[in-house]
Amino acid sequence: MMKQTEILVICTHQEILNTIVRLINSNSELHGIGANTLEQAITLFKATAFDMVLVGAGLAENEETELAGVVNKLSLAVPVVHHYGGGSGLLFAEIYQCLGKR
Repeated sequence: MMKQTEILVICTHQEILNTIVRLINSNSELHGIGANTLEQAITLFKATAFDMVLVGAGLAENEETELAGVVNKLSLAVPVVHHYGGGSGLLFAEIYQCLGKR
């Protein structure tokens, strides 16, 4: 069995976060874990080997900057991607484009 791509999703809107994580987890190649605060996201990132971080709506600009700083400090190889809606087609396109897959 192939290793799933681990994705940390951060979004302060719980219902949107749940939807994004559900969509990611509907794809057998992907595994998403959600966080709805900056602190929770940083704690999860430090504890788990993620392949990418997906930032949804709700974080302040300074929080996004802090998150990107933590991610870059701990792992330069982990990309941070922004997703602010647009449906599952756009979500998967953003993920696969970021990961260099089709």
